[in-house]
Amino acid sequence: MLDKIHLQNILFLDIETVPEVHKFNELDETTQSLFADKTAYQRKEDVSPEEFYHRAGIWAEFGKIVCISVGYFVIKNDIRQFRTTSFFGDEIKILQDFTNLLQNHFNSPQVVLCGHNIKEFDLPFIGRRMIIHGLEIPNKLNSIGKKPWEIPHLDTMELWKFGDYKHFTALKLLTHILGISSPKDDIDGSQVAEIYYVENDIDRIIIYCEKDVLAVAQVLLKFKRLPILTNDEVISV
Repeated sequence: MLDKIHLQNILFLDIETVPEVHKFNELDETTQSLFADKTAYQRKEDVSPEEFYHRAGIWAEFGKIVCISVGYFVIKNDIRQFRTTSFFGDEIKILQDFTNLLQNHFNSPQVVLCGHNIKEFDLPFIGRRMIIHGLEIPNKLNSIGKKPWEIPHLDTMELWKFGDYKHFTALKLLTHILGISSPKDDIDGSQVAEIYYVENDIDRIIIYCEKDVLAVAQVLLKFKRLPILTNDEVISV
């Protein structure tokens, strides 16, 4: 299957999310109660919803997207480039800009979206936030009513599972065992909220997000038995 998918027909993506507001006490009472109910099964008895709120960014109901990074291959005359770009700022604008990219440049039937654990996290999160904001879900994201083989999504974590549905492998581990530079050499996902709300350093988050996109592309090249990218082949646009 992978051999039939051309690199130029793959849009790699990753998202970074944070709690929708900085502090638990900034939520209204109803939302606080709903968050407590939602996380009750995960929290230990001695951990309050307020203490657990730093993890709110993993749920679309209580989090928001602060960055979507994408990457794609451009191959001309046997010269290979991997170009990355990011959308950031107001969440509605992030989602609209990402939709415009999909509709105007990556909407052909041959194009597939690729990421690590995107079927369980990135794509559902994007779709849910679009619904919350009243935005139209682009065709490439909309899986409602489609058969599994009709959904143009490629998940490197799912590929690594080889059908083992109880198996989870983090991107950091997968890159390590495949001999790929780690995308987590500066920060990891647990630090994004503090960097966003406390340090106000969106540029650092963008760099981190684009590194994840590049790492996924490198992993897929390994799956396809192709040489991984060199630094000279990677361009941020």
